[in-house]
Amino acid sequence: MSGPDLFSQPRRVRRGAALTLVFASVLVAGAATGSLPDADGKSASAAPRSSAASHHEDVTDAAAAAIADGKSPMEAAQRAVSRSGDRWAAVYSQGDYEEFEEALDGEYTGVGLWARRERDGRIEVTKVAAGSPAAGAGIHQGDRLRSVDGEQVDGRPVTEVVALLRGDTTDAPAGTRVRLGLERGTRAWDLTVRRARLSTDSVTVRRLAGGVTVIRIDSFTKGSGDVVRTAVRQAPASRGIILDLRGNSGGLVTEAVTAASAFLDGGLVATYDVDGRQRALHAEPGGDTDRPLVTLVDGGTMSAAELLTGALQDRGRAVVVGSRTFGKGSVQMPSRLPGGSVAELTVGHYRTPSGRGVDGAGITPDLDADAGALERAETVLGGLGDAP
Repeated sequence: MSGPDLFSQPRRVRRGAALTLVFASVLVAGAATGSLPDADGKSASAAPRSSAASHHEDVTDAAAAAIADGKSPMEAAQRAVSRSGDRWAAVYSQGDYEEFEEALDGEYTGVGLWARRERDGRIEVTKVAAGSPAAGAGIHQGDRLRSVDGEQVDGRPVTEVVALLRGDTTDAPAGTRVRLGLERGTRAWDLTVRRARLSTDSVTVRRLAGGVTVIRIDSFTKGSGDVVRTAVRQAPASRGIILDLRGNSGGLVTEAVTAASAFLDGGLVATYDVDGRQRALHAEPGGDTDRPLVTLVDGGTMSAAELLTGALQDRGRAVVVGSRTFGKGSVQMPSRLPGGSVAELTVGHYRTPSGRGVDGAGITPDLDADAGALERAETVLGGLGDAP
């Protein structure tokens, strides 16, 4: 997933609750959906041994064997994950995972970059926070991050890039310097910025000249769903809404479901399976089901944002405008490994209310639009009964 400094955040410990869905395909961690094992330590699923269970056992055995041999259990687990072919799986140190659980609280220490690792291993900047050190230094969306404090980042796990950006090894606070190597087209350069205490401000609301409300969600951080519901209630009654999910790499699925509740009167948002057991996510009743709604998406719309888009599209609540979304619909669950590290391993996939799988396919918009997508959305709202 992509996110602020791939979500550099405060170094305090707070355990995530069930359905701590940190979708980190490109941002911080791997997408995590589901719940932790029951309090008695038993697995949440009593289903027969599956390929996912076998995968978990292989990774656990690798970590245990490394401990017995006096080697690093985390490195052994990472090698086992790499051999598995599980694209979204990852292994984190205990400290990193606890910090990742805090990543979506809305505040962090960093330089204000959103970035993700491309298929070729390159780290690309997907967004720069307004007013951040990165913005002040002239870093732009689409720039390639080549190095952090002299260490090359191409091909490295996103978690390692996160640690370098926030200075984990020295517990670097706000105000410390970090040197970044960047590339834009044929130009390559280095610059030094200072880390700062920043807020994600993941939801922004504005009115267009004709009275249409635009609600932009950059990521689903803690409380963002309620911000969306408040924005819908406060929008002019006679005008429609544009829900802008372009570049939204996901976040807390619980918040995406809350956002869906702003536009639905209860009912199904998505289903997902965990080791063969089917589960469902439902909207709360009482949402605005009458106001014209257009959802904007693009290739950077991922995970929880795709879940929300699919629900609104399948249930006929919104017209989706833009380009095909990323296609991140797999479900990861965290498990503690021997030695204390945490593995996020794929255990299933989620589907839209009509049963469509998202992983690898994405969401196809009702109307294609690239340049001028916002203007196209306004036009569509006019056709839905909202004269912009």
